[in-house]
Amino acid sequence: ACPPLGPNTSHWPESSWTAPQEFVILGFSGWPQGLRVLLFALLLPLYLATLAGNLLILVLALVEPALHTPMYFFLGALSAVEVAYTLVLTPRMLAGFLLPPGGQAVAPSTCAAQMGLFVALGGSECLLLAAMALDRYLAICRPLYYPQLMTTGLCWGLLASCCVGGSVLALGLTTAIFQLPFCHGGLVNHVFCDLPAVLVLACGNRDLQEHVLLVACLLLLVLPLVLILLSYTRVLVVILGVGGTAGRRKAFNTVASHLTVAVLHYGCATAMYARPLSSRSLEEDKLVSLIYINLTPLLYPAIYTLRNRDMQGALQRVVSQRTPGMTHQAEFT
Repeated sequence: ACPPLGPNTSHWPESSWTAPQEFVILGFSGWPQGLRVLLFALLLPLYLATLAGNLLILVLALVEPALHTPMYFFLGALSAVEVAYTLVLTPRMLAGFLLPPGGQAVAPSTCAAQMGLFVALGGSECLLLAAMALDRYLAICRPLYYPQLMTTGLCWGLLASCCVGGSVLALGLTTAIFQLPFCHGGLVNHVFCDLPAVLVLACGNRDLQEHVLLVACLLLLVLPLVLILLSYTRVLVVILGVGGTAGRRKAFNTVASHLTVAVLHYGCATAMYARPLSSRSLEEDKLVSLIYINLTPLLYPAIYTLRNRDMQGALQRVVSQRTPGMTHQAEFT
């Protein structure tokens, strides 16, 4: 007798298991054209603002000497990751709003590459936020040893570790999913080749792949978030116990900014991926993706620039340095 089929086992016969020649990213192609054009018109400015804001933070962290500190080194790296993350996902999503109904056809290699880059960049960001929490912990809780501990070499080492960690997990997850045969066609009910949306198309027993996905969520989401919360709890205790009012206010604002970003990032990611396939709705996931693809990356530069006096001062200095030269040049034209 054959063993009973589990909840993650396909009921399709093995004769129908195939490797699709292409995947079709459905996106919102079934929505009315007028609504899709409206979404394009609303989301395009958000995309441009996200790129501009994160590029501004990256440029300021590079060119302004006052920002050549570990905290702004990591902030610049986070902005660079956000720029890459946005470029991987958003242009194709925006193009999908303007294409005829039927979705966008992509080769399996393109789908796998997009999935891998998405996981690698998202995973690197998760680990990078934990590195930023470590930096703030050492700066505030171990101020006498901070210059000796948080050296340039350690900063680059932490950044490299974050990128390598995210890339290794991305390679493992992508390989685990695309080694499966597919029996439900190649219709991806999402705005990009997201892991759950592709995994549900796979044949055979998907338990291993789903367990790998949940383990990756544990490593990239739960453990870093616990470390971040523990670090900032200790930081807040120290802030409330020592220092003057001005110093406490500045340190508290910095911690509040970092915590806000961490809660947004980990909250969205946990809600999306720390769930079994049987309990999720791809239509709901597709709607939620509009938030973490378009709104969350835009909030990062807004939080860091509007609440950060160092960033505001650096921007004012850069602008004031450029303005006299532009004015002088205008006098001779």
